Amino acid sequence: MAELTIEACGLVKRFGGKAALAGLDLTVEPGRVVAVLGPNGAGKTTFVRAVATLLRLDGGVLRVAGLDVRRRPEAVRRAIGLAGQFASVEPAMTGRENLEMVARLYGQRARTARAGAADVLERFGLTADADRLARTYSGGMRRKLDLGASLVSRPRLLLLDEPTTGLDPRSRVELWDAIDGLVDQGTDVLLTTQYLDEAERLAGHVVIVDRGRAVASGPPAELKRRVGGSVLEVRARDRADLARIASALAGLGHAEPRVDEATRRVSVGTVEETAARGLAAGLRAVEDAGAEPLEIGVRQPTLEEVFLALTGGETPVTAAGASTGVTR
Repeated sequence: MAELTIEACGLVKRFGGKAALAGLDLTVEPGRVVAVLGPNGAGKTTFVRAVATLLRLDGGVLRVAGLDVRRRPEAVRRAIGLAGQFASVEPAMTGRENLEMVARLYGQRARTARAGAADVLERFGLTADADRLARTYSGGMRRKLDLGASLVSRPRLLLLDEPTTGLDPRSRVELWDAIDGLVDQGTDVLLTTQYLDEAERLAGHVVIVDRGRAVASGPPAELKRRVGGSVLEVRARDRADLARIASALAGLGHAEPRVDEATRRVSVGTVEETAARGLAAGLRAVEDAGAEPLEIGVRQPTLEEVFLALTGGETPVTAAGASTGVTR
């Protein structure tokens, strides 16, 4: 059996009287991207900081690449790279100089540092801009440079703590493609994010953390199946019909319908055995209520709905799930 990239058992960390980690168990197998999701204050960043040896745990056992974080922190640091929530590059230096400086701080010789920096610049499409000052870079370029700086030591594990915070959609996609390339070249990735579409796009395995504990883990598709059923979704033609549609759908699901006034959508997890039956039942209920829907359809649960079902609390930012069905 391959050695686990991360093995966490019963992790505890308190800040004053509050437990940021309250017995967290979590494993990361090699060869994959693992996304850690949770509400604000769930313990995600605390866990990343513990893996990065930036804080001392109050209890539990944490190993990275087989190394005990408490007993061998220096060896752990040599095995990891870290890119935090905000790009930490030196604006008064060029992109190339930033990378070479970090490589030298890792103890590399000048020739090795130059070669490593050139490789990273090419990998992230920054070669043409390598000798420009970092302060002239766009936000997406700065994030790429920051990510590249975490790789000059060729780490076994890359820690990404909300890496696309503040980026525009195009820059996010470019960074996602860069992360895909890292995984293809054998780097394991632990990702924390508030964007559920990002987790679905990048991660083969998701861990949901709430109040310092892991409440569920598995591939996104498996987590969706665990919640069960299909989601019936109705888009109202008129916002005034939302309350009437929600009332009509209340008897069709296993929970109260969710109303999104901004998009004029009402959704509910259907108890019908098949999607076709759920769609037919929903259409009848809405028409009997005298409402005129613009669209009605049945789809799989989104990762957001899985998140809410498992945590019952605040939801991170997410992209809207697309439904398929009838447009009227």
